[in-house]
Amino acid sequence: MSSRVLLVILATLQFAYAQSKHTISGYVTSNGTPLTYANIYLETTPTGAVSRSDGFYELKNIETNTYTIVASMTGYKTQRKQIKVDDNLTLNFDLETESLDEVVITGTRTFKRKTNSAVIVNILNSESLNTLQACNLSDGLKFQPGLRVETDCQTCNYTQLRINGLGGGYSQILINGRPIFSPLTGLYGLEQIPVNMIERIETIRGGGSSLYGSSAIGGVVNVITKVPKTNNFDVNYTYQNINGGADDHMVSGNATVVSKSKNAGVSLFINNRNRDMYDHNDDNFSELTTLKNNSFGANFFFLPSENQKLEASFSKLNEYRYGGEMIDGPAYLTQQAEERTHDVIMGSLDYQINFNNNNSSLITYFAGQQTDRDHYTGVFPDDTNEIEAHISNPPYGTSKTVTLQGGAQFNHRLNNFFNGSNVLTIGSEYLVDDVQDVIESYNYNIDQTTKNLGTFFQSDWEITPKLNLLSGFRVDSNNLVDNLIVSPRFSLLYKSESNVQLRATWSTGFRAPQAFDTDLHIAFAGGGISRVSLDDDLVEERSNSFSASINYDKASEKFIAGFTLEGFYTKLKDAFYLNPIGEDEFGQLFEKQNGDAAAVQGITLEARANYNKKVQLEAGFTIQKSEFDTAVETIEGLNPRREFLRTPNHYGFATLSYMPNNRFNTNLNYVYTGDMLIAHFAGAPEQLINEYKTTASFHEFSWRSSYRFNLNNLNTGLEIFGGVKNIFNAYQNDFDTGKNRDSNYVYGPGMPRTFFIGLKVLSI
Repeated sequence: MSSRVLLVILATLQFAYAQSKHTISGYVTSNGTPLTYANIYLETTPTGAVSRSDGFYELKNIETNTYTIVASMTGYKTQRKQIKVDDNLTLNFDLETESLDEVVITGTRTFKRKTNSAVIVNILNSESLNTLQACNLSDGLKFQPGLRVETDCQTCNYTQLRINGLGGGYSQILINGRPIFSPLTGLYGLEQIPVNMIERIETIRGGGSSLYGSSAIGGVVNVITKVPKTNNFDVNYTYQNINGGADDHMVSGNATVVSKSKNAGVSLFINNRNRDMYDHNDDNFSELTTLKNNSFGANFFFLPSENQKLEASFSKLNEYRYGGEMIDGPAYLTQQAEERTHDVIMGSLDYQINFNNNNSSLITYFAGQQTDRDHYTGVFPDDTNEIEAHISNPPYGTSKTVTLQGGAQFNHRLNNFFNGSNVLTIGSEYLVDDVQDVIESYNYNIDQTTKNLGTFFQSDWEITPKLNLLSGFRVDSNNLVDNLIVSPRFSLLYKSESNVQLRATWSTGFRAPQAFDTDLHIAFAGGGISRVSLDDDLVEERSNSFSASINYDKASEKFIAGFTLEGFYTKLKDAFYLNPIGEDEFGQLFEKQNGDAAAVQGITLEARANYNKKVQLEAGFTIQKSEFDTAVETIEGLNPRREFLRTPNHYGFATLSYMPNNRFNTNLNYVYTGDMLIAHFAGAPEQLINEYKTTASFHEFSWRSSYRFNLNNLNTGLEIFGGVKNIFNAYQNDFDTGKNRDSNYVYGPGMPRTFFIGLKVLSI
């Protein structure tokens, strides 16, 4: 009798326990379309799940209680709902696509809402790049606050990016989060990345070295390539006429295919460009090079299961460029020329697995880049004996760069961390960058291998819904640096109201004593060529960076406007500079040396407004100062100067777009470049002495309009567009002439007035 009673009691207890545990299930959609891989979890608990290919999710064994359930996914607005669970519950989510509060990854290496990120991240997406009629990465970056893209050679037209007044070597350029933009790629790579390869660009101003290693003192630019989302295609042809003196033809195409189950997809791109040489001052020497670009690539993703993701990307870029004397024939018989042929291969492979109720994830990755370059850089001599030597052994060269990176990153979310939540990130990565650049006839040989092992840790602690502390450090072991480099970073975000964010950041960083992109550029001056070598005693450059900002946005039913005001200060220790050390039979010699300390400081103001998604204004303006503590000599024989060369104290941009419907779009944009101090070396007929010059300032206005015709029976759209770049032809008017010109004496807008027209066919 007693055993039967015991069984009844046990069965009753088991039934009661089962009744106290409940299940929450439902579907996650967006406008009725199922969302795969969306995150659904109960806040402050370890319980979570991800949605299946049909959007279905299920949370089991939920105790009776009141909870906040959260549904989130990259590119969509997060939804939170208060629920009381006392029985099984069906709960569906329909997520809205993201607009203002976009999801970013570059600031923390994890997906995060822009307004919740303790680090300011600016975004430029593919739609904006098209509206601005950007042809490549270089064209787009000048429409980001605090950024400036400059052309640095009259002959070869290489470009560099400056962030917060610091040169290109201080900025880390990432492709899909990986630093495979090598020093050699940095010379011309900004123009080699076509816009139809780019999904969006994320930019961080200020020190990012605690996450990304060497050369992120000025900031980080993360180029995220096209990802498969839906089945679509587009084909684009653009014709540009450069000030009546040169033609430019561009053809591009994109196609995306996603499987019916949404667990696999591929995105393809192809691009071709053919631009003629352009001579602005009628001396038969070009100011814009011949460009012939061919590129193609693909992005893939595959979801082996609900909690796993595999991503791969591949790109092949080929470019031929020639600048100098405008005659037919081989480059070595011209009076002065630079000729380059680049073959670039880039690729990456990422694997991510989520576990522990979606509170933990492990990411492993590998990325690589190889660049092969054949090049000529030379001036035809005047002396008979030198002519014979030049013809018998012309200064042709070869370059090769291989960059490889592999690593792993572990993320873990603590949902109840001192009554808040904390995402912990730890990882390690190994980077090898091998650069060889040889011109035998000049006895020029750069053979540099950089190896860097980095380990990083980060805590992203949401102390309260209004207060967030991002802290972490990175430890780097670099073969060119004697000791370990420890780079900490602290960022604090306080949201006083829902539309106000206050931020403050302190970070440190370093640059290894290696050759950077500007060092690998061989310039013409005084009838010869200038080259850069590294001081045998060169040591790493260290930095301390501080910034503080206020971000405000006010929204109503149809109107949203806001601004961001940021102050920044970076102190450089043992700052690098180029010291003139004389000449040899080929031309001028410079050596990269450590100077005294230097400081870069200033403010950046961003403004934005949007009315009913029909009229949009964006603008940015920077006022800054960059100086060495002790004056340095950059031109032999002239007084040393404290100012950084080629660095204007004020610059900015503005864009105004009008979109009355989804067919018509018109855009007016403006780029301002302030005056700057620049070196001008003697040699050209109009320049008889070495001197410093202060350049003029420039106001560059451009306009673009487009209209789309919908062919509904074919599910296809036909878009016609056209406009003018640099409407008022604000362009440098004192270029050097002839073969002995100073090729680095170039400043201002990258192109003169340019008319363009085009046609685009796309799926709708």
